Amino acid sequence: MGIKRKRRFHPEIPTSSMSDIMFFLFLFFLIISTLANPNVIKLTLPKAKSNETTNKDHITLSVTEDKQYFLNQEAVPFETLETALAEKTSAANDKTVVVRVPADNKVQDLVDIMQIGVKLKLNFVIATAK
Repeated sequence: MGIKRKRRFHPEIPTSSMSDIMFFLFLFFLIISTLANPNVIKLTLPKAKSNETTNKDHITLSVTEDKQYFLNQEAVPFETLETALAEKTSAANDKTVVVRVPADNKVQDLVDIMQIGVKLKLNFVIATAK
């Protein structure tokens, strides 16, 4: 006695929610990647034999190759840099500023920034790459 099914069984994998899952994973990794590297301004930092790291979030002053100044990723003209630094350090109650200057910038650019720090009695730390 041969009993056959009239319909064949076709296995299916439900993939309707796969796009939602992929979207949330993409969003999660995008947010995590920006938190992992808070200094988004790309600079080629000078090299040092040994580096010390800090656990505290200090105020960051970045200078690009074309002499654009960024104070915690906010563009600041050089003329108002001193007042902006004074406001940020007093608001954060932190006198330490991490200076990120490209390796190929002139020394005079760094000296100009350091003079502002001396006038405001700030502690400057120069960021380097290993």
